[in-house]
Amino acid sequence: MSITRAEDIAHVRFAAPDLGAMRKFLEDFGLACFEEQGVLYGRGSDGAPFAHATVAGNAGFAGLAFRVGSLADLEALAAADGVAVEASTAPGGGHVVRLTDPDGNRVEAVTGQAWREPVVPDRETPFNSVAARRRLRAPVRIAQRPSCVRRLGHVVLNVADFRRSEAWYKARFGFITSDEIEAAPGLAIGAFMRCDRGDTPTDHHTLFVAQLPPGPGFNHAAFEVEGLDDLMAGHEHLKRAGRTAAWGVGRHVLGSQIFDYWKDPWGHELEHWTDGDLFAAADGSRLSTMRELLDVQWGAPFPALAGKRAPKPETIGRLLALRLRFKALFRRKPKDIAA
Repeated sequence: MSITRAEDIAHVRFAAPDLGAMRKFLEDFGLACFEEQGVLYGRGSDGAPFAHATVAGNAGFAGLAFRVGSLADLEALAAADGVAVEASTAPGGGHVVRLTDPDGNRVEAVTGQAWREPVVPDRETPFNSVAARRRLRAPVRIAQRPSCVRRLGHVVLNVADFRRSEAWYKARFGFITSDEIEAAPGLAIGAFMRCDRGDTPTDHHTLFVAQLPPGPGFNHAAFEVEGLDDLMAGHEHLKRAGRTAAWGVGRHVLGSQIFDYWKDPWGHELEHWTDGDLFAAADGSRLSTMRELLDVQWGAPFPALAGKRAPKPETIGRLLALRLRFKALFRRKPKDIAA
């Protein structure tokens, strides 16, 4: 039994030496930006007070937050970890508990925030497929502008010890594994985890923790956009703006999202996505392979797998498994040797 059950991810935090440069990037990416008390915030169109926060400082990832259902949930978390429930001074107010995960990441739990009125999506026009003709007597015209980010959808963290991190997040936030990734049979290195919303279907993953090179740290944060046209319009806008592409466009296997990854001015990867899988609590979990993790159903291949001499996902899995087993061997404490 977990202490609480997260309802969704709330926001991510970063530090950057130039808030002006970060603001320009986030606006190109499709977030609406504003500043309060020296902090740069970016919000989507869903009405949440903010999804991205940046303070001035050395560039780096500064934490993530999950939304829980009540003040009682925060009090239970605070009691379990020996911390305090605080009134939040961030946009939206409410209350917050600040935790630290096994890799030293700041993890907030928030509740009681005031939301804005959501913006009605306007980019996606009805799609005429063979199965259904929904757009009648009207052309498609896509404006040249950034994507319209709706919300933060998930965060991916590289961790030092997958099982330790998995247990920590599940114990506090009640996550359910959607897909557990095995580098080799019997050797799990990560898990895509979704919120437990009972019978209400929710995103395939809100958090993915994985024991991957180069070691613990931020991997990427993913933001949902209005749809395929919106994602592609954003892709073209970011290209025109001279931003750095990381991976895309394509469709993932695990989670099924159409994706497009970009780098902020300091190299942190942010993803646009649309059309992801939704599962309820009763839909259970499955084991998945490195091929399923790294492969695409269509589109741009994972960068490490591009090119004529690129390794196969199975080869990467075997090498990763060997590396983890080698490290585990040397972590064992030697038996005392008699003098």
